[in-house]
Amino acid sequence: MSASPSNRLGALQAAGVSIWLDTLSRELIERGEFARLVNGSCVTGATSNPTIFAKAITSSDRYDKQLRAAVEAGTSNPQELFFELGLDDIRAAAGVLRAPYDRTDGRDGFVSFECTPDLADDAAATIAQAQELWQRLSLPNVLIKVPATLAGVEAIEELIFRGVNVNVTLLFSLERYEQIIEAYLRGLERRHEAGLRLTGLTSVASFFVSRVDTKADAVLPRDSPMRGRVAVANAQLAYARYREHFTGQRWEHLELAGATRQRPLWASTGTKNSDYSDLLYVEQLIAPGVINTMPLDTLTAFADHGNVRSRLDADPAAAERTLATAAAEGVDLARITTELEREGVASFCDSYHQLLDCIDTKLTAPTRTRN
Repeated sequence: MSASPSNRLGALQAAGVSIWLDTLSRELIERGEFARLVNGSCVTGATSNPTIFAKAITSSDRYDKQLRAAVEAGTSNPQELFFELGLDDIRAAAGVLRAPYDRTDGRDGFVSFECTPDLADDAAATIAQAQELWQRLSLPNVLIKVPATLAGVEAIEELIFRGVNVNVTLLFSLERYEQIIEAYLRGLERRHEAGLRLTGLTSVASFFVSRVDTKADAVLPRDSPMRGRVAVANAQLAYARYREHFTGQRWEHLELAGATRQRPLWASTGTKNSDYSDLLYVEQLIAPGVINTMPLDTLTAFADHGNVRSRLDADPAAAERTLATAAAEGVDLARITTELEREGVASFCDSYHQLLDCIDTKLTAPTRTRN
């Protein structure tokens, strides 16, 4: 007998994978679909970003009444208007996710809101905005997303020291991941030395996957057996780094003081190449202690025909060999991951400006109609 959808998702969860939803909108929340996914489909978290909010706000009139009310109350800055809309969605989602947060003693049940991408290369401005957003939300089960740029590394250490939950986003390279782990540990150590509590402080590191294969496949010969394998190998080595850094005396000292591991979160897990399995970046990234944030169609596909095998931590040496073979065939992974970081920031900036333009259009359209 084949597994039922709930059994497939439950089996994935039982294998140690937290299932988060890689989308958020007011429609999803108000229609009760988000609550249904949390209550019936093993979803224990959600992520948002400028692209997700741009799509949500531009494609719906559910924000229009609140938007006009905010303007009538005296708010005119487009960014502040976006914050008023977006933070309300985050609060509503956090309310739905409070049950899994409480049930897991604060290990799960989080929703993320991202700093504006125009600050990605400004550590001081990122720190200031992230702390402001954290204080405005004032909820234990939210995460503030900070991009893993060089400036982001500095910002993340300081935010952890200040007690802000952080979702590190736009991670592509192992080198940058090492820097992010170190920033997290330093932030915890500084906080502990200052006599501040570590319990209740949470961070995840969002390692992007499918975009790596898109870039690598463009370089590899069409008949190369390495096609569709570089991204998973890169993620497998990232997981090995996670296991290495969150063990041993340095970590155990922090853990005894109440610190929790900065869990890896697999992002960009929808398959972009139709030649590959639609569940490639779910089925091959199963390991204890990880999060997979899935687009809704990927979540639905796994519920329908997903297969659970814990394989990611089986053989890091094999992943090293895969990347070495791909390099011999022309894949410059360092160049690819650097490009992806910059392209990711640029893409989010484009979405953010599109979002601000949409807000402006929504504000002016009703006036034109009345005239």
